[in-house]
Amino acid sequence: MRCRMVLQKRANTSAIWPIDPNSGTPPPGWNGWPGGKKFALVLTHDVEGPVGQEKCLDLMQMETGMGFRSSFNFVPEGYEVSPAIRETLEINGFEVGVHGLTHDGKLYSSRNTFEAKAKKINEYIEQWGASGFRSPSMHHKLEWLHALNVVYDASTFDTDPFEPHPDGVGTVFPFWVQGNGDQKGYVELPYTLSQDFLLYVLMKEKTPSIWKRKLDWIASIGGMALMNVHPDYMNFSTRPCGPEEFPASIYKEFLEYVASRYRGEYWAVLPKEMAHYWKNVVAKIPGSFIPQVPK
Repeated sequence: MRCRMVLQKRANTSAIWPIDPNSGTPPPGWNGWPGGKKFALVLTHDVEGPVGQEKCLDLMQMETGMGFRSSFNFVPEGYEVSPAIRETLEINGFEVGVHGLTHDGKLYSSRNTFEAKAKKINEYIEQWGASGFRSPSMHHKLEWLHALNVVYDASTFDTDPFEPHPDGVGTVFPFWVQGNGDQKGYVELPYTLSQDFLLYVLMKEKTPSIWKRKLDWIASIGGMALMNVHPDYMNFSTRPCGPEEFPASIYKEFLEYVASRYRGEYWAVLPKEMAHYWKNVVAKIPGSFIPQVPK
């Protein structure tokens, strides 16, 4: 049923998806990325369950072999998160983040519920040494997230009318979310390349052509290409893909495209590195760009 709904909506959203032309405005005073790079590249992964966790090291090895690094976000109380996998990722230069508390869609059911869970989330943030957070299902209330002890949040997107909460933030750049009273601010990192679940499970795409098309546009306007790929849905074996899987070779083909088409032209960073740069450099520019964000 969701596949049918997505295909129906797709026909009516071509003006804003996968590219919303209005989301390419850079921050006032923007001088470009470090080293004169053409655009920024940030790779992230949400690990939804134990099946995805079992594939994390396969994904890590793929990216390492191609010269890329990424972040892996785990659900602290959704499954038994492996300390050994987290340690292996970090030893190899990858980042570990927190993906909600559980994956039941109830994190934002009320302010009291959120604040109670935020205390537990903060414990995992401290325990894991994490810098960032992403909500399950991309639910978000940005003014509530000041309760988390993070440098960045990554629970939004520039444009994605297919999400349960389809309120895009309308920018392919990070932005600073100002602190509220005694609560500190943080950097928001929206994903700007469509999620794999949408493309390959719901839309049944067979190639990375939509990723490539959006990447080319982001590169042309000097934005941030941030993607969220789930190991849970990736098939690293030679067996046929299940109904909620796609060949890992599609993601590999996309990374090969990035590395060859834009060799030497992109700034590839972990999300925590991007957040520190935006907080310490860009957010201090007078009048720096903060778009209208969903409440």
